[in-house]
Amino acid sequence: MSPETPAIGILGAGRVGTALARLAIAAGYEVRVATGRPPAEIELLLEIMAPGAKAVTAEAAIADSDIVLLALPLSKYRSLKPELLAGKVVVDIMNYWAPTDGTIAEFEGVRSSSEVVQDFLSAASLVRSFNHMGYHEIEEEARPAGDPDRRALAVAGNDAAARGIVSAFVERLGYDAVDAGPLMASRTFGTGTPIFGATFGRAEMERMLSAEPVA
Repeated sequence: MSPETPAIGILGAGRVGTALARLAIAAGYEVRVATGRPPAEIELLLEIMAPGAKAVTAEAAIADSDIVLLALPLSKYRSLKPELLAGKVVVDIMNYWAPTDGTIAEFEGVRSSSEVVQDFLSAASLVRSFNHMGYHEIEEEARPAGDPDRRALAVAGNDAAARGIVSAFVERLGYDAVDAGPLMASRTFGTGTPIFGATFGRAEMERMLSAEPVA
């Protein structure tokens, strides 16, 4: 990651994407946002929802960023271009929720949705985090380091170096990052688990992650 002004690319400009954009800008990151629409069509949205974020093409958001956040609907993940994300640290914030998304067979197995996405983005270093909190909490729950009420977020990925990069990002945004280990561990904080949607400090999160069996 660039030492001076690290850049974050966000694919998706919905509630999650714009909330993370605002928080990242406040933390000193340069933020680029892309959707499936031309950049000119989302400029006004970003001016209102994430002042300071730059509307760009997906190609630019990926190529010029140190970390890429996937904040698009999970059902659209195959619209991503794996070759553009090759070699990139990519944060998967997407969730599978059949009542909303409809039943998608490839996400109905024992594997987490992130493991399925990693297979598709095989040359990227995929890390799962931020998925187990509500979009409305992303800014509200952020706290400075050392705050007794600082919330912990789990971080899972197969590449230890990528987990470290994402953990540093999580910490800078106002959360305690807890290394959950390989990507299969993301099953312990997916939808329907005790961790999903719950608030824990670092010690509690570490205990919960160790207590939750990986299916």
